[in-house]
Amino acid sequence: MQHKVIETGDVVIRFAGDSGDGMQLTGSLFADMSAIYGNGLSTFPDFPAEIRAPHGTVSGVSGFQVHIGGDDINTPGDFCDLLVAMNPAALKANAKWCKRGAMILIDSDSFDESLLRKAGFQTDDPFTEMKVEDRAIICAPITTLTQESLKDSGMDTKSIRKCKNMFTLGMACFIYSRPMDYIFQYLERKFSKKHPEMIAPNRKVLQDGFNYASNIQAIPNTYYVRPAHPQKGLYRNISGNQAVAWGLLAASEKSGLPLFCGSYPITPATSILEELAIYKSLGVKTLQAEDEIAGICTAIGASFAGNLAVTTTSGPGLSLKSEALGLAAMTELPLVVVDVMRAGPSTGIPTKTEQTDLNQALYGRNGECPIPVIAAHSPSHCFDAAFTAAKIAIEHMTPVILLSEGFLGNGSEPWRIPEMKDYPDINPPYVKGLMVEGRKYNPFERDPQTLVRRWAIPGQKGLEHRVGGLEKNHEGTISSDPLNHEMMVRERRAKVDKIADFLPELEVHGEQSGKLLVVGWGGTMGHISSAIDELVSDGVKLGYAHFDYILPLPRNTREVLAAFDKVLVCELNSGHFAAYLSDAVPGTKIVKYNKIQGQPFMIKELVDAIKKEL
Repeated sequence: MQHKVIETGDVVIRFAGDSGDGMQLTGSLFADMSAIYGNGLSTFPDFPAEIRAPHGTVSGVSGFQVHIGGDDINTPGDFCDLLVAMNPAALKANAKWCKRGAMILIDSDSFDESLLRKAGFQTDDPFTEMKVEDRAIICAPITTLTQESLKDSGMDTKSIRKCKNMFTLGMACFIYSRPMDYIFQYLERKFSKKHPEMIAPNRKVLQDGFNYASNIQAIPNTYYVRPAHPQKGLYRNISGNQAVAWGLLAASEKSGLPLFCGSYPITPATSILEELAIYKSLGVKTLQAEDEIAGICTAIGASFAGNLAVTTTSGPGLSLKSEALGLAAMTELPLVVVDVMRAGPSTGIPTKTEQTDLNQALYGRNGECPIPVIAAHSPSHCFDAAFTAAKIAIEHMTPVILLSEGFLGNGSEPWRIPEMKDYPDINPPYVKGLMVEGRKYNPFERDPQTLVRRWAIPGQKGLEHRVGGLEKNHEGTISSDPLNHEMMVRERRAKVDKIADFLPELEVHGEQSGKLLVVGWGGTMGHISSAIDELVSDGVKLGYAHFDYILPLPRNTREVLAAFDKVLVCELNSGHFAAYLSDAVPGTKIVKYNKIQGQPFMIKELVDAIKKEL
């Protein structure tokens, strides 16, 4: 058989194995290497929900999917061109994601009778049982080959076996013509200080995996994915959670306020707190609180003291923070609450993605308590979304909820590192100068244009004041007067509504009017836009609008929706945004397409749903 090197526009690789097989690291290295090479990419880490599921079981399978291409890549891909399955359970859980012409690479050492039965296979032929026997099956004794590669390394057997992911990565690098210089540099950075003796063995096993793949006949062809041609600039691969942290750092710089994050660890938001903790040199203060309530309360205290205050969480934590959120709204102090949504309710499926916290973000507090809500739509957009959330919070003196998703927080894509000069200043509405003799600072006097109250940092002479959870009048005096209460409630609502005057208008892509407008919000953007592109290339006429700003909605929302006969809202919940739009823009014919499986949309699902409405 003559070997061919085939140039292709894009490929999808899915690495899968037990939690201890290093598939997350393998996938991350492959993605980072491809980003440096210049490919567009999108990743989807798929963690097991159990902390330590039994070895060899389907519930313990950890996966990492990466989609690389020569152009913009908006999704991790529906189906894969290569599935790496390190054990039978990984094959069992992931065979359904293989394309018709896909390759399946397995560690044949792990496909023994014991692990086949543990994974739930009924026969000794898992490929026929999974109906993938027509794929290109590459059976390699990866564990044995890794042991042979490192037999003279001086490492113990357990440590050697842990290196089999690097052997597999070397094989994947050969199949997709990846230069391995980046991985060699990674090994130098990782081990040079504390474990320099680990550099040579890892380099050797990686190179041996590459060489093994180049010598066997089981791999029919290899593939070349040309670099993309992005806008000039300095790029890096970035995850959504890391981008949130950096966006908050940028907002701290632009506002001149020190950054404080009070949080409690929770999947999948914890890495934001971990990332911010790295930057003590930039004046960042982080506190790992004893619980979710303490996390937000410390942040509110930091805000009162003049910090850019942040708390990070996921759905269960947002529930616990709801009372303190009301306090932040009542005191009208700036606060950014980052909710990286996951499948619920309760503990739910904590490592899987959903958009099921929207109703909680909009309505989940006692009393009349409107809080601005914005949503990130891609891993790299998390930077801009976090910056914008902080800008709104500070300049409008309000808590802001930023909705991200597990799919965005853990996923990654290339990001063009911006120049800070291109970002606007953030201007805290401080009380300027000293009060006129005999005049008292009234904390709830408002700017007549924005209805924003002025901010006085404690300790300033003449600006002594009191804020708290009890209703007050403009002077800051506790008041139970019914008319004052209604006035203050309406003013707080009007202040939030006026934020729309400072937001960009909603853009419509494609047709500006017609039969159908497709609508999405948050992390569904890449999948919906890819489905739209596919339909438009087939001559279908329709419009598409994606909402980053949810409360308040963009000013032209009513005008946009009214231009179409029907609006199809696609979201990963039972219809939260569709119901919200129906209330906000009555008279609009809204239909919905929903998925609640802890997984992102597939492009084919969306294409079929849109065709059905057309």
